[in-house]
Amino acid sequence: MSHSGRTVPQQRFNVIPLSETLAEQLSAWRYEPPFDFYNWTTWQVMLELGIEFGDPDIRNRQYAAVTDADGQFIGFAQFFPLLGLTRIGLGLRPDLCDRGLGVPFVQAIVAEAVRRAPADEIDLEVHTWNVRAIRTYQRAGFAITDTYAKKTPAGLVDVYCMCYLPDEAH
Repeated sequence: MSHSGRTVPQQRFNVIPLSETLAEQLSAWRYEPPFDFYNWTTWQVMLELGIEFGDPDIRNRQYAAVTDADGQFIGFAQFFPLLGLTRIGLGLRPDLCDRGLGVPFVQAIVAEAVRRAPADEIDLEVHTWNVRAIRTYQRAGFAITDTYAKKTPAGLVDVYCMCYLPDEAH
């Protein structure tokens, strides 16, 4: 399925490279329970182990920062390339959750995924208990297409796979 030729809504956010300075800030973000599941390990550990955005190559190829119109760092995105598919991961800065930014934030990330790989389908995984995120993704044009258990460092968790279907956006 190609997204080329599709109009992308006016954006109030920018997707830019995730610099080492911003990556270090990101690793320090702390979400309140039950969302603390999404907290990263310390920057020092990420660097030492070369994991996720602590590895400069992975950071440059897969991660991006999202900034607002004033250039403030408000979130991040990961663009994980699979065959014919871009799987996105994302996170809004903890102090900005529940402020109505979710849909335009997700739309900016989708627009960047389309820019990077126009012919790819786009999907994401979300924990089945994360109703706040699921509703946001649905309003941004994603639909639940599968449910399965995923292995994580904390054990198996049930996740929905949600695919971006532009015609489903509300």
